Amino acid sequence: MGMGNTPVIILREGTKRDKGKDAQFNNIAAAMAISDAVRSSLGPRGMDKMLVDTVGDVVITNDGVTILKEMDVQHPAAKMLVEVAKTQDAEVGDGTTTSVILAGEFLKKARDLIDANVHPTIIAKGYRMADDKAQDVLKDIAMKVSIDDTETLKLIAQTAMISKQVNASKEQFSDLVVDAVRTVVDKDKDGKYTVDLKNIQTVKKEGASMENSYLVKGLIIDKEPVLPSMPKRIEKAKIALIDAPFEVKKTEIDAKIQITDPGMLSKFVEEEQNMLKAMVDAVKAVGANAVFCQKGIDDVAQHMLSKAGIYACRRVKKSDMERLARSTGASIINKISELSEDDLGYADVVELKKIEDEEMTFITGVTEPKTVSILVRGGTKHVADEVERSLVDAWSVVKVAIEDGMMVTGGGSTAMEIAMQLRDYAASVGGREQIAIEAYASAMESIPRTLAENAGLDPINILIEMRKQHKGGCRYAGLNPYTGKVEDMKALNVIEPYRIGKQALNSATDAAVMILRIDDVIASKASPAPQVGDGMPPGGMGMDD
Repeated sequence: MGMGNTPVIILREGTKRDKGKDAQFNNIAAAMAISDAVRSSLGPRGMDKMLVDTVGDVVITNDGVTILKEMDVQHPAAKMLVEVAKTQDAEVGDGTTTSVILAGEFLKKARDLIDANVHPTIIAKGYRMADDKAQDVLKDIAMKVSIDDTETLKLIAQTAMISKQVNASKEQFSDLVVDAVRTVVDKDKDGKYTVDLKNIQTVKKEGASMENSYLVKGLIIDKEPVLPSMPKRIEKAKIALIDAPFEVKKTEIDAKIQITDPGMLSKFVEEEQNMLKAMVDAVKAVGANAVFCQKGIDDVAQHMLSKAGIYACRRVKKSDMERLARSTGASIINKISELSEDDLGYADVVELKKIEDEEMTFITGVTEPKTVSILVRGGTKHVADEVERSLVDAWSVVKVAIEDGMMVTGGGSTAMEIAMQLRDYAASVGGREQIAIEAYASAMESIPRTLAENAGLDPINILIEMRKQHKGGCRYAGLNPYTGKVEDMKALNVIEPYRIGKQALNSATDAAVMILRIDDVIASKASPAPQVGDGMPPGGMGMDD
C-alpha cells in the first residue's frame, strides 16, 4: 500500500522556515538595515544617535560599536553584523562604522548579482579573491611610523577624534593620549612593542568643561582615607599593598564563648586589640606610611594606623591594586605578618584631592610610571561619557600604530585606491568571479560616497574627481569634508593605523560571505513550558535524541 501524498511533518508546529532566495534576501535586507543605521555617523560631518533603553537611560554617541551594542537587535543576520563591529572594536578600537558599512554594501552588491542568477558560491569565491588582493594593495600603500615620531602619532589620534565631540579640542587631547600610551608601552626582548590598555585608567567627573581633563602619571583611586584624622598628604610615600583584612579572623564554625566574670571579658577584648596591634606594628616596622588594603580595616586598627600617621584606604578594587603594584613597584601580600621592606613600593606623593564634591586619592611621582590615569571632565554626564569613548578610540589607534609601525591615509583615499586596483585585477581574472570582484570594488567606493553624503556634498561628482586623481597617480587623494574638495590626505595629515583597514576588510568580507552562503533559515518557535501535572514531556527519557 503506497503512502500517497501524506505530508511528513518533521518540524515542530509554529516553526518558521525561509528557503532559497527568500532566505538570502531576508538576511541581506536585515544586514543592510543595520548598515544603514550607522551610515550617517561616518566621518567628521557624521551625525550622532540618541539611544534610549528600556529603563529610559540615554546614550548619545556616534561610535559605531556603541550604537549597535545599545540597539536591541533581534534578526540573526543583523546580529552577525553587530559581531563584526564588536570584533573590529576588540582588535583595533576604531573603524567599527567603516566595517559595518562595508559588510552591508558587499551584501547589497551580492543581492543584485543573485538577482542576475549568479550563484552565491561564485560570489563568495570572488569576494575572497578580492579580499586577498585588497590586503596586498593596503600593504603596498602603507607608510611606516615609529614610536619616537610623536607628531605623527598625535595626528593619528586626531584623525580618530575628528568625528567625535572632542574635535574642537583635539590638539590638547591628542597630546594627552600619545603621552599616556607611550608611558605604558612595554618592549619585549625581540624589540617588539606591546601596549596593554588596562594600564590607562579613566576617572570621569562631570561639572567642568572637557578642556579641564588632564593626565596623571600614576594613579587616581576613587577612595579616601578611612579616618578623617589621617594625614591628607604623604611625601616620599612607602606603599604597602595588602590583600588581607585588618580584622580579627572569625571562626569557621559557629562557636559560643561563655564568659563567667568581667575579668574574662576585658582579657578577651584586650587579646583582640593585641592581635590588631600586632598587624599595625608589622606595617610600622617596615616603615610603610601608606597602606592600600583590598579587604576591610577594623575600627580599632583604623585608630592605630591614624595615630601612627599612616594613610590607609580600604576595599580598594583588585584592578587598582594591580595598577598600583605595576606603577609603584610594590608587591601585593596576603599575610600582614610576612610584610617586608622589599614588598614596599615608592611614590613621591600620595595625597587626597577634592574633585567637585568627591574626594579621591592621587598617587604621583613614581620612579617608572607604568600606569597613567586620565581625569575626564564634561559639562554633563552624557558629555563626559562621550569624551571617554572618544579617548578610548584615540588611544586604541595609537596603540595599534605603535605595535604595527604602519599607517595609511584616511578620507576615503585608501578605499578608493583599493577599488581602482581591484577593477584592474578583475579584468585579469576573467570568468564569473570577475563580476564578483568588480562588485566588491564598487562596494569599496561606498566609504568615500558616504563621507560625501554626510558632508552634504554631491557624491557622484566627488567619486568622479577621486577616480580621476587616483588614475593620475595621486594614491592619497581623498575627500576633505570641510572644503568639499578632493585633496591629498597625506599632505593634510589625515592618517590612521594600517590595522583599521586590514581588520575592517577581513571581518566585513567574512560576515558577507557567511550570510551569502545561507539559503535556509529555520526558526523554531519557543515551546510553552509544561504545566504541572502534564506528566513527562516527550523524549523525557532521552528516547528521541
